[in-house]
Amino acid sequence: MKKLSDELLIGSYFKACELNLSPDFIHLVEMEIHRRSLTHKIKVKVSS
Repeated sequence: MKKLSDELLIGSYFKACELNLSPDFIHLVEMEIHRRSLTHKIKVKVSS
């Protein structure tokens, strides 16, 4: 995931949620979003 651009990462998050993909996968994407300090773009609480 580190190779994805910020825009692609955010887009992937929204698409994964839209398609109801695995909660584990969505959590991994959320954690990467949090690591990059992009949580303001998805307005989600990320738990460790």
